[in-house]
Amino acid sequence: MIPCIRHAAALCLLLLAALLVNAVRVQLVQAPELDANPANRRPVLARYAEPRGDILVDGAPVTGSRDTGEQLRHERTYAEGPLYAPVTGHSSQTYGTTLLEHAEDPVLSGSSPMLVPFPFLHDAGRARPPGGDVVTTVREPLQRVAYEGLAGRRGAVAAVEPSSGRILALVSSPSYDPGLLSGTGREVAAAWRRLNAAPDQPMLNRALRQTYPPGSTFKIVTAAAAMDAGVVTDVNAPTDAPEPYLLPGTRTVLPNEAKGCGRASLAYAIRWSCNTVMAHLGVRVGAAGMAEAVGRFGFNDAALRVPSPVARSNFDTELTTDRLALSAIGQYDTRATPLQMAMVAAAVANGGEIAHPYLVERTTTAGGGTVAQHVRRTYRQAMLPPTALRLQQLMVDAVEGGSGGNAAIPGARVGGKTGTAQHGVSNIGTPYAWFIGWAQAADAGRPAVAVAVVVEDASAVRRDISGGDSAAPVARAVMAAALREEARREAERLNP
Repeated sequence: MIPCIRHAAALCLLLLAALLVNAVRVQLVQAPELDANPANRRPVLARYAEPRGDILVDGAPVTGSRDTGEQLRHERTYAEGPLYAPVTGHSSQTYGTTLLEHAEDPVLSGSSPMLVPFPFLHDAGRARPPGGDVVTTVREPLQRVAYEGLAGRRGAVAAVEPSSGRILALVSSPSYDPGLLSGTGREVAAAWRRLNAAPDQPMLNRALRQTYPPGSTFKIVTAAAAMDAGVVTDVNAPTDAPEPYLLPGTRTVLPNEAKGCGRASLAYAIRWSCNTVMAHLGVRVGAAGMAEAVGRFGFNDAALRVPSPVARSNFDTELTTDRLALSAIGQYDTRATPLQMAMVAAAVANGGEIAHPYLVERTTTAGGGTVAQHVRRTYRQAMLPPTALRLQQLMVDAVEGGSGGNAAIPGARVGGKTGTAQHGVSNIGTPYAWFIGWAQAADAGRPAVAVAVVVEDASAVRRDISGGDSAAPVARAVMAAALREEARREAERLNP
């Protein structure tokens, strides 16, 4: 009898060991595969079982959650969705996440191990902590002014704080309400089809993901390259750029919209946007020199994140001389995002250095404890400090006595550059209107904001479009809002 008991006990132990081995295999070895299996509904149900964390602007949430009582219990909601869609993106139970909703999803959904006191034990427990919050750098007054300034026209605005890299406003127009896509069902599917089929592409983030020919705003980059390379040593001295100017190796004449550009100085060329002078300077810097210079500003960088990915701004590195001349004035294949051109303005305003742009100041737990805090870092040294100081004055001259007069703000120092970018086959498309600039309060030690505005404005009459008329007033409104905001915060600091 005893041998039978021993054999039965051994068999039970063997079966118990097999069960333990199988449990380890399922719970640890196969867990990632099982979690990713489309037939497994548990991760999806767990994802929406609790409210999602919020995205905050100026300390107030611009997102929320609604209890539907369904299996996918909590559905994302958005306060003033179209205003903040280029920042938040959408969080959809059907179509996934985009922009900050995607980049910060681990914190917002509660799946980040950093939300618990002991991250190394996170995977040992299956319950999710409450979703954390994402505190953005966006300033509500600037975002609203930029959105209202575009007034539904196709275009975008990007505004950054030059000294820190904080993105203060990020607007894409026309926009859409992300809440239309939050749930499931026929209405959500119909909204998805309608938004994707819309000719104005409201779900396209034009500020981060669309590139445009920057036109004459790119002349700031060419001017910096020419000064850093020693091609120009005196900005007020006449250049040897003839008018008319034949594109090298061709019989094509490069026109000027402004008068008096023949052998004009760099200062005059920036003030009145002379194509011939800037194209000629780009050729003198050379293809290799221009490629190196634009790289310092961030062109051709496909890895930029803010933390949402930013489309690569392009400057061709292998160019014939005639195409180099066109590229140097922001035409041919030169293309840039509005954020990239805001970074160009910020480089001038910040003494040649570009602080890495960013949208998230910090992330927190649901209780407000800090999970991660942004640390300022340098993105590029775009130009030498003396070059930046000279360009600052040239951009101020362009506003105070040149083509950028519509961006002037009484009592403030404002620098800017207009641009009108041709596009389409044989340049028959309605030109894009650009303005880039920066603003500094009279009593401040450094500029408060750098901004880029592009207006596609396909309904406008071609001859009426210019950066000075269409884009500069929007930029002026954003810069004025930034100066007011800076003054308000300084007053609060001095009188808490």
